[in-house]
Amino acid sequence: MDFMSWLSIAGLCFLGAVSPGPSLAVVMGHTVRGSRRNGMVSGMAHCLGVGFYALLTVSGLAALLALEPSLEKGLAWGGSFYLAWLGIKALRSSGGGLAESNNGNNAGILEAARDGLMISLLNPKLMIFFMALFSQFVSPDMGWTVSLVMVLTAVLIDGAWFCLVAVLLSQRRFLERLRKHALCIDRMTGILLLVIALRVLTL
Repeated sequence: MDFMSWLSIAGLCFLGAVSPGPSLAVVMGHTVRGSRRNGMVSGMAHCLGVGFYALLTVSGLAALLALEPSLEKGLAWGGSFYLAWLGIKALRSSGGGLAESNNGNNAGILEAARDGLMISLLNPKLMIFFMALFSQFVSPDMGWTVSLVMVLTAVLIDGAWFCLVAVLLSQRRFLERLRKHALCIDRMTGILLLVIALRVLTL
């Protein structure tokens, strides 16, 4: 793989990572309600799910899943129910979680890791994205080193972006402003997640 091909992959992976969606909402939520550490853990767990789909694509398994619409549909439904559950949790929140940080306790970290991983694993759009992205670069005679570079590029860019989001959102001045509007943020996050879940179900 030449440098320009890698640069194309890296650029598209970056654009995919920074696009607003449920993943960003989850990482933001764990950063603001918990801590910078929680947000970064959520982001790093999310990139593991991204790596899973990238690996499936370069190994050819994603193409097999694409031939079975029922598998893709089941994954989409599972993802929508998980989004809805997160949305309901946010709507039922009193906003107090933003006012008092849990300072990265073990329970909060485990929850952040779970949500970050599940929000990526239950997103069939990731599989479609990597199939579209990698299809022009994958070849039958491609070596494992090229495959590894492609997967690591997707993982590192995704993880770096969401860790950056967690660092920026955890700045004291910005965090204090967010916590003043804790209840509103929870309501908006909940509505966003429910709308996305409904959209997945109606596709």
